[in-house]
Amino acid sequence: MNPSVLSVASEIYPFIKTGGLADVVGALPAALGHQGIAVRNLVPAYPDMMRQIGKDATERVLTIPELFGGVSHVLALRKDGLDLFVLDAPHLFDRPGGPYITSGGQDHEDNWARFAALSKAGALLAEGAIESYRPDILHAHDWQAALAPVYIRFSASHPPVKTVVTIHNLAFQGSFPFEVFPKIGLPDAAWSIEGVEYYGGVGFLKGGLHAADAVTTVSPTYADEILTPEGGMGLEGLLRGRGDRLTGIVNGIDTDVWSPTADPLIAKTYTAKTLKTRRANKRALEAEFGLLHDDTPILAVVSRLTWQKGMDVLASLCDQIVALGARLVVVGSGDRMIEGAFHAAHARHPSQIGIRIGYSEVLSHKVQAGADALLIPSRFEPCGLTQLYALRYGCIPVVSRVGGLADTVIDANFAARSAGVATGVIFSEVAARPVLDAIAKTLRLYADQPLWQAMQKRGMATDVGWATSAARYAELYRDLTKDVTP
Repeated sequence: MNPSVLSVASEIYPFIKTGGLADVVGALPAALGHQGIAVRNLVPAYPDMMRQIGKDATERVLTIPELFGGVSHVLALRKDGLDLFVLDAPHLFDRPGGPYITSGGQDHEDNWARFAALSKAGALLAEGAIESYRPDILHAHDWQAALAPVYIRFSASHPPVKTVVTIHNLAFQGSFPFEVFPKIGLPDAAWSIEGVEYYGGVGFLKGGLHAADAVTTVSPTYADEILTPEGGMGLEGLLRGRGDRLTGIVNGIDTDVWSPTADPLIAKTYTAKTLKTRRANKRALEAEFGLLHDDTPILAVVSRLTWQKGMDVLASLCDQIVALGARLVVVGSGDRMIEGAFHAAHARHPSQIGIRIGYSEVLSHKVQAGADALLIPSRFEPCGLTQLYALRYGCIPVVSRVGGLADTVIDANFAARSAGVATGVIFSEVAARPVLDAIAKTLRLYADQPLWQAMQKRGMATDVGWATSAARYAELYRDLTKDVTP
């Protein structure tokens, strides 16, 4: 018998998205459905989400009289192919700003309460708070949901549900001062090295990693990297201790949403057999960013503009990129100094460099369809999704050799070119010279159009969907529940 799964996450596409987490949480349930696994998703009732779904379309299935300062309700509905539980807690989630930050760009001061509430609601559902629903697996995503397995572990009812925590990015751990501990509703026994105590404070993700029956992360290489002092960010010892329960499973993408053959957001659809048609998207991208219309390659960035993403290095290379005969478009936001450096480069080269601060789903599709290559010089990258979109759209990924980037792109070295398997360009060090050398190599490959088009077609033929990864998650769920007595 296939287990049922409650997925708990802070965002889910297409309703609320700040990054790749939402894409994964939104796309995985359908793929698991093909494996016979039924998934329901618990997410917070942010204002934008409630405007999309409409409160009248929901059914109130649970009232929680007191949840971190107010009455809360769990609402149920099915929309866009997703079975949703929505945590309606206006005192925690109905406010201006984003899911994690205020309108002024600062963390919400009560993020500890907001996401402890999400985790607590998930634990209550897993324990059978709704009479007609009790999942076999609770799957918590990132620190915002990681307390759910902790609540379950320390529950007096000892529910039989198994728990999984997925690390999407270990850099974000949900660490808070000790003063938070008495307020999150855990017993004194949870204040321990095997609970949530973390260097004298409260660690949401750390506690979840200890409590979970299984831990996954989003690529095999990243699963290895986080066991090292360089990649473990203080949790490598704990993760090494959970090594027999740690699995790296590469993310997939929703190939219905990301499909150059049927994408309504791009100027002209195309296939691997009609790559010449793709030029219409390049022309549209030039117009979008005010670039000169010519045949020089367009390099692109769709990313958070942060140190992790290597954007400080790339911003310093804009003049050299133009000097090499390429153009650059940048879509993203992040560090104000990095944003400023790209703006200054645009001012120096307005016809060769375009920049849009902020994330746009529509523009992301247009960039993947119109740019020639996508630059991803990340210092670490748990999985990455933009390189998968790039492969799908015939946009050659140029990536650092880390995490999921290393797992999903095949470098166009001599052996790979000779064997006909190359799909991108990989470099090993995120510094000015190696990144510039990789860009120069990309431009040489672009000059050999038969080779370039062969790489494009190979990338477009790469399996970047969810089927294989969903099968691995389904196997994990079945292994966890095979000895559980109902």
